[in-house]
Amino acid sequence: FTPEEQAELLATADESMARLSRLVDNLLDMSRLQAGALTLDLRPTAWEEVVPAALDGLPDDAGRRVALRGLEKAPLVLADPPLLERVVANLVANAVRHSPPGHPVLLGVSTLAGRVELRVVDRGPGLPPADRESVFEPFQRLGDTDNTTGVGLGLALARGLTEAMGGTLTPEDTPGGGLTMVVTLPCAYSRTQGVPVPTEP
Repeated sequence: FTPEEQAELLATADESMARLSRLVDNLLDMSRLQAGALTLDLRPTAWEEVVPAALDGLPDDAGRRVALRGLEKAPLVLADPPLLERVVANLVANAVRHSPPGHPVLLGVSTLAGRVELRVVDRGPGLPPADRESVFEPFQRLGDTDNTTGVGLGLALARGLTEAMGGTLTPEDTPGGGLTMVVTLPCAYSRTQGVPVPTEP
């Protein structure tokens, strides 16, 4: 093999190993969720702490197809940082996979009534209301015919991890076409005043 061919083979092997590692992690976390054995370390967490790491860990430079909005002004949320990173990574990977070329995924954060909302917005084909709960079932890949990019655990795991942290994950229509995934988590405290914000148990 030429040096260029060797480099290409090594890069392919590294990517395949990374995909396998993510699959194993997803399977283990799903098993822990279903068994009620998932360990949580909830603490005040900044979006700037988890979002860049989530985007950097995506395959095929998917993180470069994401536009960010409002992260630096968003209050801290009560979350487990590694688990929240997994939620963000899975939602963004799904949105990028369904977005047409030239249409970046929008990731924005806003605050409403003591809770913080993360919106992952794509311009893909959208999802009929009747199918919106089905996509959160394990091993479901609605409308996909390519089985080489995953096994359908991403959205199921994202919802399970979000709910384990005391939040919700719901799908909405994107105005103008597409799908928006909304993650809602308790606000930890006021970033400017450091005043605790009451949260639901």
